[in-house]
Order: sequence, then C-alpha cells, then structure tokens
Amino acid sequence: MNKVAIYPGTFDPITYGHIDVIKKSLKLFDKIVVGVSDVSNKNYLFSSDERIDIVNKALFKDLKLNKNKITVVSFSSLTTDLCKKYKSNIILRGLRAVSDFEYEFQLAGMNRKLNNNIETIFLMSDVESQIISSKFVKEIVKLNGDIKKFTTKSTIKSLKEKYE
Repeated sequence: MNKVAIYPGTFDPITYGHIDVIKKSLKLFDKIVVGVSDVSNKNYLFSSDERIDIVNKALFKDLKLNKNKITVVSFSSLTTDLCKKYKSNIILRGLRAVSDFEYEFQLAGMNRKLNNNIETIFLMSDVESQIISSKFVKEIVKLNGDIKKFTTKSTIKSLKEKYE
C-alpha cells in the first residue's frame, strides 16, 4: 500500500525551506501531495494558478525531482478534506523556529479534532534553510536584493517579473 502525505501551504512563493521539507518527506513516504492553499482570506502575491506553476517549475524543471512521487494541487477546503480526497492520514508541516511551534501545535490539534485518524508530522528544515520565509524572500526581491540562496532560478524569474 502506498503511503501518501499531504504537505499544505501557501507557497507564495516556494523557498528552499519548503523544498527541504519535500525532499526529506520523499525519504519517508511513497507519494507527497503538495497542496497549494487558495483560501480567500489571504493576500497572495501570486494567484493559485501562478503558484502551482511556480512550484511545478521549481520541483520538476529546476530540481528534477520525481514527478511520479509528487503531485501539486490547489485546494480551498480544509486540509483534512484534502487528506480524505487523496486517501492520506498524514499532514506534513515544516518547522523553522520555536516561534512556529505554538501555531503549528494548535493547527495539528484542530486537524486531529476534525479527523482523529490524521497525524501531523513536523519536519525541521536544514539549518541553512531555517531562516528563509516567503515573506522575507518577497521583501528582498522587491528591494532588488539577491535571493539565489533562498529559492530556485525559475522562482526568482517569476518574482522578478511580478515586481517589474
């Protein structure tokens, strides 16, 4: 039986921190569903379609990861509903710092209350990636800074085009 894990997030844009979590999870699970959240209460830089395109290019064009093991989808439902759709009982979440933990702990608890068969697994990104956030990447590129250490070539191109 294939073990499927759901990795939800906004990925606005995807960073090496996200990618590190995806790479680590590929060692643990047969298939990863990267769920690009499209809830309307967020102020996204990129549309849902743009974010899916950016994630696909980063993972498959830039990094040449295995397309058979990763699926990128948009969702605007509860993460627990996405789990049901893909027959998964695992939600992946990345942790960068202790400050992330309280929010992630509450979120995991709420997901568990919504579906008590779901487990949340927290993965730490490597030390070099722990400081990276999509928010900071957007701010740096907006101010014409160098973001090569934070995300992939195609993502950088998309960000620069957005700010031109």
